[in-house]
Amino acid sequence: MQTFIFRKHNLSISALYEVMNIYKADLHTHTLLSPCGDLDMTPENIVSIALERGLDVIAITDHNATRHCRLAEHYSHNRDIFVLYGAEVTTKEEAHCLAYFGDYESLDLFQAYLDEHLPDIPNDPDFFGDQVQIDEEMNIVYEEPRLLTSAIDQNVNQISEKVHSLGGLFVPAHVDKQKNSLIGQLGFIPFDLEYDAVELSDKGDKDEILKTHKYLKNKTFTRSSDAHFPDRIGFSPCYLKMETRNFDEIRKALHGEDGREVLLSLQNDISNH
Repeated sequence: MQTFIFRKHNLSISALYEVMNIYKADLHTHTLLSPCGDLDMTPENIVSIALERGLDVIAITDHNATRHCRLAEHYSHNRDIFVLYGAEVTTKEEAHCLAYFGDYESLDLFQAYLDEHLPDIPNDPDFFGDQVQIDEEMNIVYEEPRLLTSAIDQNVNQISEKVHSLGGLFVPAHVDKQKNSLIGQLGFIPFDLEYDAVELSDKGDKDEILKTHKYLKNKTFTRSSDAHFPDRIGFSPCYLKMETRNFDEIRKALHGEDGREVLLSLQNDISNH
């Protein structure tokens, strides 16, 4: 986006001003690999639609799988969009959490971890939907035989520890929902859990959450579409105030470091600056 915020730089005269950009982001989308993902949710379509809708950052977060992140990143080459690699993990508590990674090595190690801990519950394509991985020519190169929406045999703390051991980011998903969120499943977010932000659904109200969960007051909130169909991509974005688009800048934004931050709407940003 062509929106800039200028902040006085206090560290040196040579860097009197630091330019911050506002990037429109959807940090939770599913490809056709997810059994509930529409067959039109190919990585190529997701990237193309995201660009059409003015998104600057798109995250690929299939259920308990990372297998389409590389292909989505391929379609971002020489195009004005950044693809964040990730997955939506279902914990032993039946809660959904987002994991994000900055490189293929970490992504592959996390995929191996998911493969190890996903239970041997077969998918029924006629009931749940297909779980296919495709290549650049739209050929099916892999079909996951186990149901990807199953809970893995690891609790939320174990998953968070694994994600952080790989240098990743860990975000409890759609915490305002009663179904498949940590708050919905447990009634709260465990106080000993290490997490980098919390996600709201498109209908989530941060102020309402804080009324009953005051311990989240200093946490960063994101908002995402959780898109399973093309018409939902970018439906409820958040905005990342960063210097540029890369994994380290996103980490800083989630942590509120060095002037980076996450904004739930541009209206709030304009009024605050």
